[in-house]
Amino acid sequence: MTLVILGVLLWVVAHFFKRVAPEARARLGGNGKAIIAGVLFLSILLMIFGYRGADFIEVYSPPSWGLHLNNLLMVFAVILMGLGKSKSRLNGLTRHPMLVGVKVWAIAHLLVNGDLASIILFGGLFVWAILQIILINRAEPVWTKPKIGNLAGDMMLLVISVAVFTVLVTVHYLLGYPVFPG
Repeated sequence: MTLVILGVLLWVVAHFFKRVAPEARARLGGNGKAIIAGVLFLSILLMIFGYRGADFIEVYSPPSWGLHLNNLLMVFAVILMGLGKSKSRLNGLTRHPMLVGVKVWAIAHLLVNGDLASIILFGGLFVWAILQIILINRAEPVWTKPKIGNLAGDMMLLVISVAVFTVLVTVHYLLGYPVFPG
């Protein structure tokens, strides 16, 4: 459990560093991005290995319908995470599509995982996404909507989202976390 907590904390600190301590971040100079990327990579490893190695401590029993809603929400989460860089007509739907996607992802996973490690991991990243949105909105109160895309952008977003979702499902199966019932 310690590794999960440490991984989430490193993730949060690395992402907040630029917003909370811009002078310290600037002092890192050109190496700053590489250092932050290294910290983020380490945080992901800690979250993965910590979660996989954590003892199962049940906090609540997920609802039987949770898996179906999880799968539907994950489709939306994947689309949202790709939306910000897309040339889709949906671009501009929300100011923070990737962070909203993280929140949807976290909620989806909390619907099917009622153990303590899941609450720390998914709940922690849900809270991080909320706080990150608040920090960004305070630092940059004016938002200029991006240029709206076209049908080709919609199709590209759909194709990429289906491919990413397929990879995620495959990885979950390979790791022993079946995504679809039966």
